[in-house]
Amino acid sequence: MQSQSMKKKIFLSISVLVIIIQFVPRDLPESISNNPDDFISNNNVPEDIELILKTSCYDCHSNTVEYPLYSYLVPVSFLIKRDIELGRENLNFSNWESLSKRKKLKFINEINESIESDEMPFPAYLITHRDAVLSEGQKARLISWFEDEYSESLFN
Repeated sequence: MQSQSMKKKIFLSISVLVIIIQFVPRDLPESISNNPDDFISNNNVPEDIELILKTSCYDCHSNTVEYPLYSYLVPVSFLIKRDIELGRENLNFSNWESLSKRKKLKFINEINESIESDEMPFPAYLITHRDAVLSEGQKARLISWFEDEYSESLFN
């Protein structure tokens, strides 16, 4: 009987703690819809490539983030904040046109390597974003487009 009472106290304590921690400020990165240097807006990106990028890349690698409801819950919000800040720091498609051609080519190589090695989309992101999982065909299409069509357009 005492064991039941102890379990209830522990459960109640944890519940109260979870509620209290929700009042900790989250400071999620801002989502900005007006991005004049955005990759998709400034390049002739085919519709299928645009859809893949927006579905699988843009939440972490652009200024346009679509936050699901759970992203406002602590401690999940801290993880999401960290992932977006790291993603933007490594590559931000919203700032693409401000990069030199050399930097763009470097990023293209890194993008393709990340796709080939299944580092991106980030595996933890895929847990809750099943639509962001890339098929082998989508991977091949992205890599081919970045290597051939887009890279070629940089020199025209």
